Amino acid sequence: MSPTHTAGTIELVEPRSGYEGSCRAHGNDGRAIGDILARIGDKWSLLVIATLHEGRLRFGELQGHIPGISQRMLTLTVRQLERDGIVTRTVFPEVPPRVEYELTELGETLFVPARAIADWAVAHHDEIERARTAYDAR
Repeated sequence: MSPTHTAGTIELVEPRSGYEGSCRAHGNDGRAIGDILARIGDKWSLLVIATLHEGRLRFGELQGHIPGISQRMLTLTVRQLERDGIVTRTVFPEVPPRVEYELTELGETLFVPARAIADWAVAHHDEIERARTAYDAR
């Protein structure tokens, strides 16, 4: 059960769904889910994950496959994905140095759910736009 504040008192409330129970599991109040949604929910991470799912790429090649991403944003995105263990960065001792990025085993496991989210967004984009227009017109 989870605490709910009501008029200065705290009540314990049963989770309404298994999802809510998962969010509150291990006393982390949904932090595990929120952390990864924040990472993959940004503007560029899903595109990087989807692009690297096809295989290892050099930085410039990766940037070329993601229209509109700046060098700075790609650098920040791959650093955060590397920090989370989703992407690996390999530096080859050459002149000039060659750097390649690829998904880790953990990153590969994220591709299927990330793809499902992207597919859902594309499939429902027009419907969401109509709902936004109707809402804004009120």
